[in-house]
Amino acid sequence: MAGDPRGGASTADLNGGGVRGQPTNRPPSPTTLVTYHGCDQNTNISGMKREGGAYTEVGVLWRNNERGQTDRRLRSAEHRATPELTHKMGTKVIYFTVNGIPEQAEFPVDCPDQDVKDLFRSAAEAGPHDILKLYSPKGSIINISTSLEPNSPISCYRLEVVATDCTNEPLGAEMADLSSIEKRLQCLERQIQVVDGKTPSVVFEMKKQVDSFREKLENVEHLSWLGLFKDLSEGTHKPSPFYHKRTLQKTREECERVREKFLQMSSLEVSEDVRHYLKTPTFDNWQWEDAEIMVLLQVMYTDLDFIATFNIELEALQQFLFEVYRRYNNIPFHNFKHCFCVTQMMYGLIWLTDLRSKMDSINLLIMLTSAVCHDLDHTGYNNAYQINAQTDLALRYNDISPLENHHCAVAFEILQRRESNIFRNLSVDQYKRIREGIIKCILATDMTRHTKILNKFKSILPSFDFTNKEHKDLLMMILIKVSDISNEARPMEVAEPWLDCLLQEFFNQSDVEKLEGLPVTPFMDRDKVTKPSSQIGFIRFVLLPLLIELTKLFPCLKHHIIEPVRKALDYYTEMEKALEREQQVWTQSENVARSNEEDDGQDHPNSK
Repeated sequence: MAGDPRGGASTADLNGGGVRGQPTNRPPSPTTLVTYHGCDQNTNISGMKREGGAYTEVGVLWRNNERGQTDRRLRSAEHRATPELTHKMGTKVIYFTVNGIPEQAEFPVDCPDQDVKDLFRSAAEAGPHDILKLYSPKGSIINISTSLEPNSPISCYRLEVVATDCTNEPLGAEMADLSSIEKRLQCLERQIQVVDGKTPSVVFEMKKQVDSFREKLENVEHLSWLGLFKDLSEGTHKPSPFYHKRTLQKTREECERVREKFLQMSSLEVSEDVRHYLKTPTFDNWQWEDAEIMVLLQVMYTDLDFIATFNIELEALQQFLFEVYRRYNNIPFHNFKHCFCVTQMMYGLIWLTDLRSKMDSINLLIMLTSAVCHDLDHTGYNNAYQINAQTDLALRYNDISPLENHHCAVAFEILQRRESNIFRNLSVDQYKRIREGIIKCILATDMTRHTKILNKFKSILPSFDFTNKEHKDLLMMILIKVSDISNEARPMEVAEPWLDCLLQEFFNQSDVEKLEGLPVTPFMDRDKVTKPSSQIGFIRFVLLPLLIELTKLFPCLKHHIIEPVRKALDYYTEMEKALEREQQVWTQSENVARSNEEDDGQDHPNSK
């Protein structure tokens, strides 16, 4: 209903035209007893019980504001409580406090226990699954039921909402909104300030936790995680884990718009400056739109003479690039721009190492096409998740590199169609060689194979032979691995945004793993990983050793990739030190605040 977005009767109806939370001008009287009804399940203030279309009275509740005036008058439109009805029945009067505010409840002695609990739940403005506790003046817990002993205002019970039951059905939308939590926190803060005159450090810590909770909720909104489930159904319009207003897979309208722009631009001449820039590791991908990126990929195939050498028809290449674009998903890291970055780095390495004079063109074609296809249809969850969650991919590929096998399968699904088959004019033997090479290269990007591939490459380096097929195959695998994980070799203004995107994907996966009860991937845990810590170990123990071995074969690469990566390592090391210093300062301030709070407590007249 428009009056109250949480459901039930509108605020105006319930208050007799007044504003909710504002004191009325009417004097306290029996008819201003606050009569709650069960139809408002969200406010859940239940003093009326609906039976056969009418309301029967279960109980009434006094609600006074801080000045002792009646604050609200809530009455059912179908039934208005009268003093006669209330007092003709045998009733009990219970005095209690909620958050320090005195309340008074009346209920029939013969009403069901659940109705009494609902009445107290109403007084606390608790949700249907909140856990309530009622304490006696001596601090012992007492049962909320019709057997409650009547008391007096000087021996009030204390009612508290102590926890939320998360094992029942999912919370409603009103509790998913953090505004309700923040309002309760603000109310608590005001009450403490009235009593103590200042806000203790524990309240500031609670605020910090609410902010952190909000950030986590925003990052995993798609999980419906308050209900502890994740929709794994397939479909073109499955919600994206990361861009809440976009689908995981690109829409037809989005694809056609980019395709049209690409075809319009594809006939334009790319300047020599851009062509030269495209061959360097400093290339900034963030300046280019998807359609422009497709044009640059076309330039790579053209400038390496693939179109002439392998008789690749321009229409087929353009359709191939469009299908590749279409099959990369709307996720933060493993998307079409990442595909371009890896391909552009591979393209740059080919030129920087003069591989055109050392390897056959077909090997170069394999490497470039592998880079283009290496993460097709990635959904943002790595192999560990696929295997632990027993996804369709893990079952299909028997837990053996499920993602990389899938990327290969999608690539050849695209190449199987004649209109997008850039290899359609090659011989059977050439196609077989290309297929074998692409599969080897893409499977090499599985990081579980990293140590084995690197050690094997180390063993052949002293006697590396460009005429040896095994040696060349290993080099091709090393080059695609370097291209895949070499963002830190780029300028920091290019590389650091990519790290932010990667962490977003990582944290999303660890959140899902926690919710589904799966083993949590350690380097993806948002509660343990920081931006610098995620990179320092990776650069020091994975990336640098890989690059160092490659530069032993190609010393010319040291300036282009080793030096920038060392600078990145220094950058993140300094960032981690700064974070540690900040943490120390925060801890010290917390200790001081806690110490001051304890001192104040000892000086308080009621502390003895």
